[in-house]
Amino acid sequence: MPRHRQVPSLAAEAGGPISELNTTPLIDVMLVLLIMFIITIPITTHKVPLDLPGGIPPARSEPIVHRLNLDQSGRITLDGAALSERDLPARLAAISAEPTSELHLRAESETPYDRFDRVLAAVKRAGVTRLGLVDNERFANAAG
Repeated sequence: MPRHRQVPSLAAEAGGPISELNTTPLIDVMLVLLIMFIITIPITTHKVPLDLPGGIPPARSEPIVHRLNLDQSGRITLDGAALSERDLPARLAAISAEPTSELHLRAESETPYDRFDRVLAAVKRAGVTRLGLVDNERFANAAG
């Protein structure tokens, strides 16, 4: 009785072409791409809501500039007149009620940060929308 000879696997054949395609690397690449797309899609669809003016801008009149200064000891001056921190919110509310007003904030380099932070919080609570931080170019080369 003749014995059946075992057929060697295709990968074991020395010189013959392989007729099967190994799909494992293809599936691995596809899974990596799928994961990359899943991760990057939320980043590209992230939105930052902004209130942009629409239509034709109104004719601009010259803005009324108010100057708020903080010195080294944390004293506040508004338009050159000394002002207490208690009176600051009422004055800032009056400034924010003016439609063409701007507030320019300048702090000395030695002003305590907590004092600057309290004043900036008062500006925000008062609803001032046109704020400029002036004379900051002197800090451009400051070491951090």
